[in-house]
Amino acid sequence: MYVVGTAGHVDHGKSTLVKALTGIDPDRLREEKERGMTIELGFAWLTLPNGLEVSVVDVPGHERFIKNMLMGVGGIDVAMLVVAADEGVMPQTREHLAIIDLLRIDRGVVALTKRELAEPDWLELVSTDVTDLLLGTSIEGSPVVAVSAHTGEGLEELKVALQERLHDLPPRPDLGRPRLPVDRSFTIAGFGTVVTGTLHDGRLRVGQEIEILPSGPQGRVRGLQTHKKTVDEAIPGSRVAVNLAGISYDQIKRGDVLTVPGWLRSTAAFDVSLRVVPDSPRPVRHNARLTLYTGALEVDATVRLLDANELEPGESGWAQVRVEQPIAVVKGDYFVLRDSVATLGGGNVVDPFAQRHKRFEEGMLTRLAVLERGSEDELIVSALESIQPSSPAELATKANMSPDLLGGRLTALLDRRVLVGVGAAKEYLFTASGWESVSRSAHDALAAYHRQYPLRPGMPREELRNRLQMKTNIFLPALAQLAVEGILTADDAHVRLPGFSPAFTAGQRATADAYLASLASSRYTPPTDQKIDPEILNALVMQGRVIKANEDVVFLKSAYEEMATRVVERINTKGKVTLADLRDMFGQSRKYILAVLEHMDRMQLTRRVGDDRVLR
Repeated sequence: MYVVGTAGHVDHGKSTLVKALTGIDPDRLREEKERGMTIELGFAWLTLPNGLEVSVVDVPGHERFIKNMLMGVGGIDVAMLVVAADEGVMPQTREHLAIIDLLRIDRGVVALTKRELAEPDWLELVSTDVTDLLLGTSIEGSPVVAVSAHTGEGLEELKVALQERLHDLPPRPDLGRPRLPVDRSFTIAGFGTVVTGTLHDGRLRVGQEIEILPSGPQGRVRGLQTHKKTVDEAIPGSRVAVNLAGISYDQIKRGDVLTVPGWLRSTAAFDVSLRVVPDSPRPVRHNARLTLYTGALEVDATVRLLDANELEPGESGWAQVRVEQPIAVVKGDYFVLRDSVATLGGGNVVDPFAQRHKRFEEGMLTRLAVLERGSEDELIVSALESIQPSSPAELATKANMSPDLLGGRLTALLDRRVLVGVGAAKEYLFTASGWESVSRSAHDALAAYHRQYPLRPGMPREELRNRLQMKTNIFLPALAQLAVEGILTADDAHVRLPGFSPAFTAGQRATADAYLASLASSRYTPPTDQKIDPEILNALVMQGRVIKANEDVVFLKSAYEEMATRVVERINTKGKVTLADLRDMFGQSRKYILAVLEHMDRMQLTRRVGDDRVLR
């Protein structure tokens, strides 16, 4: 399915020509009919001589309605530039042609309307003038066909010209991610909300779950129509009317994007390749406040130039566009920039989710060039750099590639270790340099931790996750991969460098030995007033040399185990035991007996019943 879009100066006969070609009046508003001027977008369809049915978008030509023209021209395959034979090229002819060129619409046909009002010599002169006007534009060399909507002359020749321009045009790509920029929304009694637009990048099906971006309401496709014919499925490139269930009319506005949930995110800043039109009345300056048009959307924007302070007419450069409210765009989307009176420039989205850049930075400019024109492999790597780690689905969206094409390239890139995948199914992807950074960060973090805490068994796993700033679902497979590559070793609680084990320094060893000796000197009533480095004490606990009964009382492990054994034996004999019984048995103060009993409770050897202790 293909779309033909009209363009041209006001009152040059675009709508009249569309009606003559299709039999459908694209002017649907009463005001349009009264004034004889297209104000809103109009839609029709046409069957070409070879049987191919195409959609026709009729756009307004008046300068005051240029923004409506921009909302309709973004999804067309062939531009039909309309020039009245009796007037020739006019201001909006030039501006519409500039917009066609900015949007890189590379197939066109020129219709010289009102041929009945022009003498043959004048008609030939206008035809030559138009041919010269097209030089250097994306539709240079397009056929010029003189027609009369009133007499029918030239209409068949125009249909043939359109047919030839569409002959070898490849079908719109199906990336499995349908997008429908909404150019009209309305309600129909008995049916509810209906939106229309040109479908991109995937198929829509009846019953499919959908969402509206950027606002986010979700619903379902109740019905689909193309050219007023009910269909179960709409294909990319077709003009579609979508009847929605679950979404009210007031939740949708022109410029919103209908899509399937889960893949497209709105953005407030995106990097672009920008070109200023040669006929621009002024340059585009850094931080210019302009109006951006993309899809069916109009939004205020600030343009930050990245490699220049201003771009003169005819010049190109890199820029970052920041919009007043988030919008839904993908890599490769085209846009146009205007001020209040004229089209200044436009281009295409290179990175839809841009970070703020330092201007004139060479590495950043090189990366943008790769994103725009690099090979498939370069594009994948460059797209991944800004969103790693990423799932293959996220990367396909970022690079605007079909999952099948991406999958075919990923295997080779992973085999060559240009990319690194972690997880059983390589479900998270890093660039080689990105993974090297993760590995280096993990190693350096552990080395610093071991230096600071040489007596600890390693860094807690959660602390390393926080230092690497990874979500748990990514950290766990990444940790496993780091272990496989010998960067670290891990147990259920701790992470350490390979070969690391806690070890006392000579000074720490002497302190530990003296402390153990003091505990041994009074096995059941160890001193509680000794100050020892908590790191040394924790190491002795981890080594099983001592038992920390509570914050004040520490026993040699052998002494504690002896006391615990005797407590258990006493309970086995008598069925229970009290703190007073044990105090008499050990000849100790209440402080030590209570510490032993509470520790045994925590270890679930005993439990308290009133003033008694019984076995678990």
